[in-house]
Amino acid sequence: MPTYTAPIKDLQFVLHDVLNISGSDIPGYEDLEADFTAAILKEAGKISSEVLAPLNVVGDTEGCRLENGVVYTPTGFKAAFEQVKDGHWTGLDMPEEFGGQNMPAVIGSAVGEMFSGANQAFTMYQGLTHGAASAILAHGTDEQKAKWLPKMVSCEWTGTMNLTEPHCGTDLGLMRTKAEPQGDGTYKISGQKIFISAGDHDMADNIVHLVLAKIPGGPEGIKGVSLFIVPKFKVDEDGNIGARNGVSVGNIEKKMGIHGNSTCVLNYDEAEGYLLGEEHKGMRAMFTMMNEARLGVGMQGLSQAAAAYENAVAYAKDRLQGRDVTGAKNPDGPADPLIVHPDIRRSLMDQKSFIEGARAFILWGATMIDAAHRKGDKDADGLVSLLTPVIKGFLTDEGYDMTVKAQQVYGGHGYIEEHGMSQFTRDARIAMIYEGANGVQALDLVGRKLAQDGGKHVMAFFELVKSFAKENAGQNEAFDRDFLAPLKAASKDLQAAGMYFMQSGMKNPNDALSGSNDFMHLFGHVCLGLMWAQMARAAQAALDTGTSDVAFYETKLMTGRYYMARRLPITATHLARIQSGSDTVMGLDAANF
Repeated sequence: MPTYTAPIKDLQFVLHDVLNISGSDIPGYEDLEADFTAAILKEAGKISSEVLAPLNVVGDTEGCRLENGVVYTPTGFKAAFEQVKDGHWTGLDMPEEFGGQNMPAVIGSAVGEMFSGANQAFTMYQGLTHGAASAILAHGTDEQKAKWLPKMVSCEWTGTMNLTEPHCGTDLGLMRTKAEPQGDGTYKISGQKIFISAGDHDMADNIVHLVLAKIPGGPEGIKGVSLFIVPKFKVDEDGNIGARNGVSVGNIEKKMGIHGNSTCVLNYDEAEGYLLGEEHKGMRAMFTMMNEARLGVGMQGLSQAAAAYENAVAYAKDRLQGRDVTGAKNPDGPADPLIVHPDIRRSLMDQKSFIEGARAFILWGATMIDAAHRKGDKDADGLVSLLTPVIKGFLTDEGYDMTVKAQQVYGGHGYIEEHGMSQFTRDARIAMIYEGANGVQALDLVGRKLAQDGGKHVMAFFELVKSFAKENAGQNEAFDRDFLAPLKAASKDLQAAGMYFMQSGMKNPNDALSGSNDFMHLFGHVCLGLMWAQMARAAQAALDTGTSDVAFYETKLMTGRYYMARRLPITATHLARIQSGSDTVMGLDAANF
């Protein structure tokens, strides 16, 4: 069975050595001293390794089942959910007035990575609830917040998001679910939603669905969509659960992965619902949840890669196969361990350098969310909005690839369920699809985010890279050569790609859209290059000032050098693809495919 070890040391390095969170002027960060965050991460790591991780295979093997209209979760999930609730982990970064602990998002992200790495399917139940609660917090009335949030923050009640319909995926303007006003402030919701993660289960007393639907007579298409709170059980004015609402489970989807999460078909038959936000402004309200979810899904790409890598490393050190070409490293044994072979090292270094760079990227993004929410920093809000499709799309594409690499280390044993490696690959695969498929993320990045606010935020990113390079140049010859030079070259590739879109994309939009996936990956590599340059600076500073853990910081520098030398140069390939335009992409007639 696979193991899971929480990456507490590396999280602490990023939080304190790199991001210096306790020295930030973001409200609430002054309390985040290293000892304090270590205590939180240690407890979260303990529950991840001891409670959630052992249930990962159980959830994958058993899955969820639907019996007589009731959904049952895998053995042990309900008891584990009680432990998570008892530890108040579900409201870690939610407001105190609704029962949360008001921790910054950066701490929630660090804990979230561990929970998701230990058991992604399980963690989705509370993750979706968090997103639904955030939407109510942002767009609900005071009465709605008081009624729904306390029990959602505690996960006594859980939440979902209902967008997709059988004929309507990304193009939500095609949805058919209707919301008939009743004249008393309520609506009757009728229609069918599919692919609803955590749509029903036996771990909470009530489930609060956020449902997109159209009010008759409203505008056509996406402009006519509204968002509604539709509980599984009706709730009276005093917060007491009443009669069953008109929502039922039609089926549990049979999926490639995340078997422990109940992905449901939900049927709404004149279910009582309550408008959240304004009429016909449902997408604005839903995107509060969607953007949070997209950042969380990016974290899933990282978390599955990290869990798979941990096991691949252990296997590579233990499995004896072949001899080192430079001489036996295990002369008393029949063969050397796999890890002596350069191709295995290459694979593991690809994984390690991605995981550690992605971890820093996620936590940096979380600090921008905190800056936006806690101090009203509009520039931080704009930058994280620009980077959201990169975090979601790039990290899940790459994260999935890394689980495949980890599985490959096992050879034939990686293909056998007994070793558990295929689960990481299968669970990671969905992250490339849900909360906006990665092709849509790339289109959003190129078609909308780049030009947002007149291109202000992408220019701010370029300036951030430029300023970092200027401030740190000339202090260390090796740092200039190994980190700053590759970072500047990659940033120039990104700028050249943006310039191409401005020059050619305006004349032929297909030129821009044909290069959107490459641009998203180019951007992602530059972001990880920036993260590695910052981590290398922090590691070198620790070595220069004296540290009792020389091996940790030297390992960090070597891993960073690998990324800059072996991974970052792919930006030139992405640029060449972008600049090739759309002729070869769009040249065939549909009949010739």
